[in-house]
Amino acid sequence: MAASEHTVLQLSPTSSSSTLSAKVHPLVIFNICDCYVRRPDQAERVIGTLLGSVLPDGTVDIRNSYAVPHNESSDQVALDIDYHHNMLLSHQKVNPKEVIVGWYSTGLGVTGGSALIHEFYSREVPNPIHLTVDTGFRNGEGTIKAYVSVNLSLGDRQLAAQFQEIPVDLRMVEAERVGLIVFISSIRCFGSVLLNVDKAKDFNVGRIRLHLTPMVDKIPSDLEGMEASMQRLLALIDDVYKYVDDVVEGRAAADSSVGRFIYETVASLPKLSPSTFDKLVNDSLQDHLLLLYLSSITRTQLSLAEKLNTAAQIL
Repeated sequence: MAASEHTVLQLSPTSSSSTLSAKVHPLVIFNICDCYVRRPDQAERVIGTLLGSVLPDGTVDIRNSYAVPHNESSDQVALDIDYHHNMLLSHQKVNPKEVIVGWYSTGLGVTGGSALIHEFYSREVPNPIHLTVDTGFRNGEGTIKAYVSVNLSLGDRQLAAQFQEIPVDLRMVEAERVGLIVFISSIRCFGSVLLNVDKAKDFNVGRIRLHLTPMVDKIPSDLEGMEASMQRLLALIDDVYKYVDDVVEGRAAADSSVGRFIYETVASLPKLSPSTFDKLVNDSLQDHLLLLYLSSITRTQLSLAEKLNTAAQIL
């Protein structure tokens, strides 16, 4: 009696999708949320293109994004392809190193139309990443996930494709880290990821969760920001003083690495007299006020010119 043959139903991941991961910059998340706020009234979600590069270790670095107009129904999705290509050309004129790495959509998880959109981006770039951002903040929480497409095959026959979740981290450079800290302190963000932004640049988590309070405060002015920075600097200096006193009095164990770091920090400071330091600060403040005055004059002149031009056209 011949042995019966069994056909195996299996998933066939694309190249390196099983070890693929993504890193997202804060600018991308802010762009997506801004596009969602500005979406048309009849639109339920926003979709767009993700730009970035693939790092040498295979990690996808997502650095920028732009929205793509679309119309979506239960069985079809219409994308403005010309707009997508024009935006891509404009972005690459500014930064040629940024290429398409995937696409994003707002909402929780994937939908039926996501497969059609992913198929289009699969023709733009091999193995694109699909990033979802929950802008509804259900229960005060926003979740960000990343997916890739894997093939579902029956033997040698490909039946369909499904989305497989991959790890996604929040990545930022120093300038983004400083801006994000100011933003978080302004809107009173709380969360397991965001509470560590002052200590790390990368966050090795499977998905990103943002916890926001519903009420927001205004972004601080330059002087308010400088005052807050100086207060924080003074608090850190007090902590260093306390640590050094504790080590000298024997209340804390000495750490050579910490002592070396404090020594290098103090040695790097320029030796300035109080009068010289005050002069530098005052000169910088006067330059800043002069720039504000010039920008105010320029804004007023442009406004007057626009009104005169409008009046001339009417007459």
